[in-house]
Amino acid sequence: MKLVSWNVNGLRACVNKGFLEYFEEVDADIFSIQETKLQQGQIDLELPGYNQYWNYAKKKGYSGTAVFTKIKPLEVKYGIKMEEHDQEGRVITLEYDEFYLVNVYTPNSQRELARLDYRMKWEDDFRSYLMDLDKVKPVILCGDLNVAHKEIDLKNPKSNRRNAGFTDEERDKLTKLLDSGFVDSFRFFYPDKEGAYTWWSYMGNARAKNVGWRIDYFIVSDRLKGKMEDAEIHSHVMGSDHCPVVLELI
Repeated sequence: MKLVSWNVNGLRACVNKGFLEYFEEVDADIFSIQETKLQQGQIDLELPGYNQYWNYAKKKGYSGTAVFTKIKPLEVKYGIKMEEHDQEGRVITLEYDEFYLVNVYTPNSQRELARLDYRMKWEDDFRSYLMDLDKVKPVILCGDLNVAHKEIDLKNPKSNRRNAGFTDEERDKLTKLLDSGFVDSFRFFYPDKEGAYTWWSYMGNARAKNVGWRIDYFIVSDRLKGKMEDAEIHSHVMGSDHCPVVLELI
């Protein structure tokens, strides 16, 4: 089974930059996207053979997630059932026979860490949500988590130490999640691989220089480790400031 996750940073723009060509080429069983920046009815995406599930933000042109799946889920849930967190279209959960698939676009702490306090509340509530699911069946979490976990996960760790996405607080929350019975699939296979990034600033020719951050993940319940075959970063794929990440399951 092949799962793909991609922050498209505006789906309409991404469609004009090769999204559909990549979608057909990669031929995923489940394809999750974040930051659709859409409202209902703003795009008519024909994806033969796929069921489509969308979660839109109340605010226009902001956030939003979607999942396209060949395998029809048993149930689909939107948000985490907490009103303060469910206004921005950030979470979709698909239940399958053997696992839950959770697609997330984690809130950014923003410049000057203006939203860090909210982000900390989100992290605790979202982790509790995942752990409740994990009590029922294993979880596959994918999406833009807006944090580089370790120094190896971004090009310039020292100069970014107190910037959004690399604060001690954000990194500690991801550590806490992993310590709660989850594994970072990419680091499971490639613990020491450097220069493996999924997001690059549009400034300063960062992508060409590979001055990036790894902030897009597949994180899975520990008991699914034996089912993982490989984890990939498709850094060659353009169309967004992020690139797709892939998880292969046996």
